[in-house]
Amino acid sequence: MAENTTAARRVAIVTGGSRGIGRQSAERLAADGLAVVVNYAGNAAAAQDTVEAITAAGGQAVAVRADVADETAVAALFDTAEETFGGVDVVVNAAGIMVVAPLVELGLDDLDRMLRTNVRGTFVVNQHAARRVRSGGSILNFSSSVVGLAFPGYAGYAATKGAVEAMTLILARELRGRDITVNTVAPGPTATALFLDGKDEETVAKMAAGPPLERLGTPEDIAEVISFLAGPSRWINGQRVRANGGII
Repeated sequence: MAENTTAARRVAIVTGGSRGIGRQSAERLAADGLAVVVNYAGNAAAAQDTVEAITAAGGQAVAVRADVADETAVAALFDTAEETFGGVDVVVNAAGIMVVAPLVELGLDDLDRMLRTNVRGTFVVNQHAARRVRSGGSILNFSSSVVGLAFPGYAGYAATKGAVEAMTLILARELRGRDITVNTVAPGPTATALFLDGKDEETVAKMAAGPPLERLGTPEDIAEVISFLAGPSRWINGQRVRANGGII
């Protein structure tokens, strides 16, 4: 764990920061010079691995457990960022759940789980971010290119991500005068455990062939977009950025 500091470096909270796109985003922001609070839901070992990777590279990081849909836990998450590093400048909402099934077969329990994490969780984190991110900061949410691609089997998941896109533009407008940008990153098929789980090789190969670049995205590809939106891109605001290699 990093020592307490009130140094002037910028500070990021990354939800779902223990694996996949969240972890890569946390590591990339740390490489950009930000102190990072790595949020996780249950896998403490994976979160600590992320922290150790950041600190081994010379960065500052701490892991904090919090259910993003629990407003008390999220408040404590922001408290830790402020107490440990002095404030919050960037919030990356990478926590998410995806269950793939045709609409008529999707269990309502699975739908409720996705709604709780993907919609309520994003809403709760955005509430606290809107109150506590410093001027010049950025709030970054995650949608999915499947909202536009409309692949069969993704009705429930795409519905949750459509809600995130609507939330993003409205919050950007509500933060008028605060010098805080709010954007959504919408990855296409990306080689993460979340995406690959349950898919056979034929399905993966077919989806990899879709973009003109003829490959799946990588967490590093998405982290590049996060780095840009969290840093120099002050004129991009209220937007959905489809990071998908040109598939749509």
